[in-house]
Amino acid sequence: MAIALHNEVVYFFGAVRFFTRLSVPAWVGHSPEALERSTRYLPAVGLIVGGSAALCFTLASRFWPVSLALLMSMALTLSMTGAFHEDGWSDMVDGFGAGGEKARILEVMKDSRLGTFGALALALMLVVKFFLLSGIPAPRLPAALLAGHAFSRLCVTLILRSMDYVRFEGKAKPLSTHIGDNELVFAALTAFLPLFFLPFRPAAIAVFFALAATCWLARAFKRHIGGYTGDCLGATQQLSEAAFYLGVSCAFS
Repeated sequence: MAIALHNEVVYFFGAVRFFTRLSVPAWVGHSPEALERSTRYLPAVGLIVGGSAALCFTLASRFWPVSLALLMSMALTLSMTGAFHEDGWSDMVDGFGAGGEKARILEVMKDSRLGTFGALALALMLVVKFFLLSGIPAPRLPAALLAGHAFSRLCVTLILRSMDYVRFEGKAKPLSTHIGDNELVFAALTAFLPLFFLPFRPAAIAVFFALAATCWLARAFKRHIGGYTGDCLGATQQLSEAAFYLGVSCAFS
């Protein structure tokens, strides 16, 4: 029991270390197996990031306008994650925007230089998320941030579960083993928990929109490259998060 608990703690901190810039205890080792097992904690990482954003917004809105508090909360999440998922979103759009054969798309996505499509997509994503969150009543914003970050990372696990990794190597390669039923159930329970802080209708619409965005991306990934890459996972998190906020804002409009 003690060994199993220790392993789960290692897997959790492995997810925190891989998907954020937060410090983890020095005794936490690193291995591809531990990273593979850590995928069940992706929504839990979302709870940390979203919870920090919610707390930042709550505190900042006591002293500054709501719009400024919202910008501060978004900046905090970018700092916490190192814009990890935003980078994946821009690289994916660059690759798919370039078009061509699978090899060409993968080559463009791997290029560290940011292209026109990617730069525009990144700017639009940040602007869209800001305005979508601005359309949610301020008292509901902390719950929306918490739930949006957690559920969007569940959407990433759905891609991991249902599709194949298409590169021979890469940062996301250790994550490419399909997630088991128990791991997926745990991730889903973690992601659905913060939804109870939202009224049923906004939560239900938000979940539908996020899943619809994930399905649309999955079809695009399958059609153009036959699976996913690490950049595709980042793109999934970003688009499903924005779609989640769209659902919440629509319900309150």
